[in-house]
Amino acid sequence: MTPSTPTHVPLRAAIIGAGGIATTHATAYQAAGVDLVAVCDVDAALARKRADAWGVERVYDDVAALLREETLDMVSVCTPASTHHAITLQAASAGVHVLCEKPIAVDLNEAQAMIDACDAAGVVLQVGHQLRSHPAIVQAKTMIDEGVIGEVTMVRLRQAHDWGGASEVRPSFATRASGGGGTLLDNGCHLMDLARYLAGDVEEVYGRVATRKWPIELEDSAIVSLRFRSGALGSVETSWSATGWEEGFWVYGTKGSLEWTNRHADPVLVHASRASGSTDWSETDVTRYAFTELRGHDAEIRAFVRAVREGAPVPCTGEDGLEAVRLVLAGYDSASRNAPLTLGDEASNLARAVEGIEAGNAS
Repeated sequence: MTPSTPTHVPLRAAIIGAGGIATTHATAYQAAGVDLVAVCDVDAALARKRADAWGVERVYDDVAALLREETLDMVSVCTPASTHHAITLQAASAGVHVLCEKPIAVDLNEAQAMIDACDAAGVVLQVGHQLRSHPAIVQAKTMIDEGVIGEVTMVRLRQAHDWGGASEVRPSFATRASGGGGTLLDNGCHLMDLARYLAGDVEEVYGRVATRKWPIELEDSAIVSLRFRSGALGSVETSWSATGWEEGFWVYGTKGSLEWTNRHADPVLVHASRASGSTDWSETDVTRYAFTELRGHDAEIRAFVRAVREGAPVPCTGEDGLEAVRLVLAGYDSASRNAPLTLGDEASNLARAVEGIEAGNAS
């Protein structure tokens, strides 16, 4: 893709969906020198509130009107997943580049249609799996690709929280109709993307889900075992019943390991090896990597800006987003069947994937 706007002219962006994540997009756009010109949400009052906070003049409660009346280079789609498909198709038809929050969709056919529409229109489609842009992940990916830890043998990925100690789950996440899926969809789609990013394609999953803490229709705990095409193994662990917030990854290889978790007092990426030849059973050679900036969202927006302006590759493509959703659906479908599932045999949408769980397999 060639640059669409001269570098001396600010890009013009709008944010569609004014929920909590939208603030992250707004501040990152403005930090990147992008002209944020409009906010759109079906709740016009919320759109106005956000616009005032961000210093934006114009608000809309209709996506079609936004795209018709504004001259835009790019939009962030920060709406519920069930709306991503329609909004992305509208933006692509208008020739506007799209950063779509995760998950790209909850239906594989809709996700593919989004990819096809953006390809046909010649616009960028980036999916908001911002962990790919987290500096610890960037460093780990580089080291894995360079063979620093040898062949990957096992990956463990975890994301867990307790809604900040709240007394209840946010209503939009509490029901099948509003949220679609629980922690496996909400947190797991990030981790499924990282699993592929760090260890390659997956060939089989075995999922378990449970609702143990909250009086909600959806799962608040999930574990999915993965078998990669390479033969490596993995696990994805997500929860809404943790105490506090945890995000971490552990990658083991034939020559060393990498680990990072925000639970460390001073979060660093730890590389363990036996390169010196003078290690013992428990003591290894250790290198620690510290980072001045631990937020992936800002880097994600900067990457989107480069893709639009310069034609640079995006960190997470539509295809990547689709495959992350495929793994989430396979996890649900496996839990529904209470059996391992070969990738490719999964239900193609969330409603079908959770049929057995709704029948009572989550307890």
